[in-house]
Amino acid sequence: MKTRETILNAVKYIGGTILTMGIITFLLGFFVSDSITMTSIGIGAVIGATFIFLMGVFFVATDEMLENSDKGIEVVSLNVKKDFLIVKE
Repeated sequence: MKTRETILNAVKYIGGTILTMGIITFLLGFFVSDSITMTSIGIGAVIGATFIFLMGVFFVATDEMLENSDKGIEVVSLNVKKDFLIVKE
């Protein structure tokens, strides 16, 4: 549980920092200097920060699901139909 919180905090701060720098770069490139290069770097940084955050949250959710997967109901597939599953209780 402690490692998930640290991963989420790290992703939050890194993503937030990159997002802030991307927004500032975009605004400087678009409004101040009319530079297409700075504008595109800002857009890329914003999209990159979003992907970093989403991948971190997905990693934590996957870790939690894998930890809890051995608890619960066993799923057994049948050979009768290809995509049909029966749940044992």
